[in-house]
Amino acid sequence: MIIVMGLPGAGKSTILQKASTTNYVILNYGTLMFQVAEKQKLVKNRDEMRKLEPEQQKNIQRMVVDEIKKHGKNVILDTHCSIKTPKGYLPGLPYYILKELDVEKLVYVTAEPHELIERRKNDPTRVRDPDTEESILEHDTINRTLLATYAALTGATINIIINRAGKLDDSVKQLEQLLT
Repeated sequence: MIIVMGLPGAGKSTILQKASTTNYVILNYGTLMFQVAEKQKLVKNRDEMRKLEPEQQKNIQRMVVDEIKKHGKNVILDTHCSIKTPKGYLPGLPYYILKELDVEKLVYVTAEPHELIERRKNDPTRVRDPDTEESILEHDTINRTLLATYAALTGATINIIINRAGKLDDSVKQLEQLLT
């Protein structure tokens, strides 16, 4: 399994859509979690999930693991390193989840804070809380710390892709090289 993570607006899902991933099934952890939360009538849209109580989010995370495991080893999991909630940062892949998965590679997609702010502003499909460059840098630092922790827990390699404005094709090529 390859896990592709990134800050909201970094472009991880866009990179995955454009990359040649024919040997892999791409699963979006947030979408799977939303489907569970929606069935339980906890949320009406995906962006409401980060405002659920941490225990509710953890229970939903656990419920999704079995669905992910059904797809075998050739999976790319599109997710977040951490989720910024009103009560603090919640690890996107806590140990009780990671120990259930056979992770080979961890890929972290990021971008410059000012680029992330612009991308978020221009994304009409999502409801995002406003962020400053400082808060984005804080979130990025927490993500990189968690990324190293996830690697230590799984033995997976770490790869960082900086998805610069106007350089999407370069980021796609970097991901494709990791898939070979």
